[in-house]
Amino acid sequence: MVAHLVVALAYDQLCTFEFGCVVEVFGLARPELDVAWYRFAVCSAERGPLRAAGGVTVTAAHSLRMLDRADTIIIPGWPEAAAPPPALLRKLRAAARRGARICSICSGVFVLAAAGLLDGKTATTHWRYARALAERYPAIDVRFDELYVDQGPIVTSAGSAAGLDMMLHLVRRDHGARIANLVAQRLVIPPHRVGDQAQFAPRVVRDDEAGRLSKLMDWVRSRPADRHTLGSLARRSAMSTNRRGCRRSRGSCASASRSPRSCSSAVGWRSRRSPSAPGFAPRSRFAATSGASWA
Repeated sequence: MVAHLVVALAYDQLCTFEFGCVVEVFGLARPELDVAWYRFAVCSAERGPLRAAGGVTVTAAHSLRMLDRADTIIIPGWPEAAAPPPALLRKLRAAARRGARICSICSGVFVLAAAGLLDGKTATTHWRYARALAERYPAIDVRFDELYVDQGPIVTSAGSAAGLDMMLHLVRRDHGARIANLVAQRLVIPPHRVGDQAQFAPRVVRDDEAGRLSKLMDWVRSRPADRHTLGSLARRSAMSTNRRGCRRSRGSCASASRSPRSCSSAVGWRSRRSPSAPGFAPRSRFAATSGASWA
C-alpha cells in the first residue's frame, strides 16, 4: 500500500510558523508509531527562491505539478492582498474534482475561496481575517469563532496554532485517536481541541503575575475537578475571608472559574452538556447561576 502523500504549498512571503507546523506534523519520519506514515513534499507556486517571514529563504524541490499526485494539499497561509496565480487555482480545482483533500491554515483560506472551492460551504480563518473573507466571498458561510471546520474533502483552520489542531484532526481521521495522541505527545500539545472551540477567550487577565492572587488563579485553573470554596481559597492564599480582606479575592478568583464557557472550553465540554466532573454544582443550580442550558 502506497502511503498517503501530503503536499504543502510554498510561496513568496511564506508564513514560516504555519509552514513549519505542517512540516512538523507530516514531514518527519515516525517509525515508533508502526503505521504507514505520510509521504511529504513541498511544491512552489512560483519559481526561484521564496522569501519567508523572519528573513528566511526557501527553495521548494517541486513545481505545482506535484499537486496532481497529492492525496492531501495544505495551504499554510497566504499574503491576504496577493492574488493567487491562475495556474495554482487550476491545479486546486483539478485536485478537488479527483477527490483530493484540500486544507488551509489561517489566510490560506483566501486561496481556496479564490478557486471557488468554498462556495456554499462553511469555513473559518484567523479571527483577524474572518470579516474580510465574509465580505469578499459572500457565498461562504464564515465561522468567526472556530478553530477548524471539517467539510469532508475541504478543511479550513483558524490562524497560527489552530493549524496544529486541524492537522491532528486529520491524523485522527486517518489513523485513529491513539496515533493522534502519540503525535500530540511528541509535539507537547493537547491531543484534542474540538473544532468549534472558541479561538480565544476574552477573559481579563490581571497584571499582578507575581502576586498571591495570580498564583491562586493558576492553581484553580489547573484543578477544574476539585471543589473550591471561599474558605479553601482564602487558606490557600493565606488571606482572610472577611469582607475587607476578600473583596478583591472574590472578584479575581471568580474570573478564574465562574465562566461556564471558559470552564467547558478548558476541559473539552460544550455548554449544552451537563458538567459531570466533581467540583461543579448540580445541573439545576449550575444552570441557574451560569445561564447555561442543556437539551
